[in-house]
Amino acid sequence: MKQTTNSILMIRPVAFRMNEQTAVNNYYQKVLDGLLPATVNAKAQQEFDAFVEKLTAVGVDVTVVDDTLNPDTPDSVFPNNWISFHENGDVALYPMFAENRRHERREEILDLLEEKGFVIHNIIDYTSAEEDGFFLEGTGSLLLDRANAKAYCALSPRADEELFIEFCEDFDYAPIIFEAFQTVGSERKLIYHTNVMMCLGETFAVICSDCIDDKKERKMVLDNLKENGKEIILITEAQMNNFAGNMLEIRGANDKRYLVMSAAAHQSLTPKQIEQLEKHAEILSSSLDTIEACGGGSARCMMAEIFLPRN
Repeated sequence: MKQTTNSILMIRPVAFRMNEQTAVNNYYQKVLDGLLPATVNAKAQQEFDAFVEKLTAVGVDVTVVDDTLNPDTPDSVFPNNWISFHENGDVALYPMFAENRRHERREEILDLLEEKGFVIHNIIDYTSAEEDGFFLEGTGSLLLDRANAKAYCALSPRADEELFIEFCEDFDYAPIIFEAFQTVGSERKLIYHTNVMMCLGETFAVICSDCIDDKKERKMVLDNLKENGKEIILITEAQMNNFAGNMLEIRGANDKRYLVMSAAAHQSLTPKQIEQLEKHAEILSSSLDTIEACGGGSARCMMAEIFLPRN
């Protein structure tokens, strides 16, 4: 199984804003005072378009789908939470915490991918768990080490343990379960998505291990990464708050590896960390300030990797 792909799906926002339904447990979201909703959306579109341009310029195959005005989906720019694509032609659909995010799941997106020559054999649908109040938000909640058949998951209100184990059984992944915390005010609160504090590349892992308060769990996670020969690059909680954990390794033209992140994440890294990362992949960064501030997500969340076979 490949760990990285050249093909990604991205959704261009039409009514992007801070989603009040996700702000209850996403502590990265902020209200941008004094900006009209139309201005926020226009800024987000500019950031999105510039980001896509940078990706396509290095040979990444980006499928861009425009969001629709109805129904209201302020977070549609983060498709990796509701869908994942797998090498055997399987597609997984995930149960979402925020009710208005459930409308992001659009069947016509699958039709469009099939028109592009991607092959879908099977849809595995976990969305009925929403009715019982259980959630698992795609590759936000799940970090897949596809090559080594391991899945990492930091449990949270958006990542249910039983659902995660069910996913691992369905897709033949070994589950690696832990809890990760961030400091909010004077409290330690669960981090809403695993992919905020951790990134898995082919030959490296970026992780804020300080978030894993339980020493045994922290050792277990780091041991699993080392066991698979990953160079571990540690980031601080301050760097994580600049989305330095929210990166994704993808492939451009001639299979060249790129590590994609936001400008804020890139700027937060030390020269030594940059040197460590550049041994594995070339860094590609783009300014996503508005999307990060209002959406509480960054570069990795905006890209749903497509591993499907092609006709």
